[in-house]
Amino acid sequence: MLPHHRERHRTHRTGWLRAAVLGANDGIVSTASLIVGIAASNAAHNDIVLAGVAGLVAGAMSMAAGEYVSVSSQADTEQADLARERKELEENVHHEQKELQAIYVARGLNPSLAGRVAEQLMKHDALGAHARDELGISALGTARPIQAALTSAATFAIGAVLPLLIVMFATDANLIVYVSSASLLFLALLGALAAYTGGSSLIKGSFRVTFWGALAMGLTAGVGAYFETVS
Repeated sequence: MLPHHRERHRTHRTGWLRAAVLGANDGIVSTASLIVGIAASNAAHNDIVLAGVAGLVAGAMSMAAGEYVSVSSQADTEQADLARERKELEENVHHEQKELQAIYVARGLNPSLAGRVAEQLMKHDALGAHARDELGISALGTARPIQAALTSAATFAIGAVLPLLIVMFATDANLIVYVSSASLLFLALLGALAAYTGGSSLIKGSFRVTFWGALAMGLTAGVGAYFETVS
């Protein structure tokens, strides 16, 4: 007998990686942009710090609430589909087996083999087979609202802390340059890390997050400078 070899696939990381990268990216971009915008209006240093801290707290809670509501909706949909499938299995199991057989035929099995596969899987776990192969629901991709909310809030806070630390040590004269430069560096590293974890291009991963981060900070700085000149 060949030894069992458990393969590690990158798709296993999709759920938590998406929430983690989205949270950290938003934390850096939104907090850095807020700081740069306030600084461009020539606000006092303490006001800049206060705005950054408020942005961190509000952003983390917003991310948590948004992820929880979104993933909860997904979980509700999955449960409704499973309840419907369970009812259909109780009412007409023969039809459901034929339906599963047709799915396997469409994937390339001959009808005879597809029928035997469907029969065996139905005997082992009928609902699980239909959830996976008909509905596309698996344990790997099952919605977890609380996990998604906590991950997004925590990673947002971590990302937001980075530009805030720069504010603590930068002088008012160089604050915008230091915060912008450091934040873009953080974004580039985050993009590269996400790309490496997901198995894609490091350059592409870095570029797409730094581009949008630079655009956000540039626009916010312009707004801050405008209101400073008209005030």
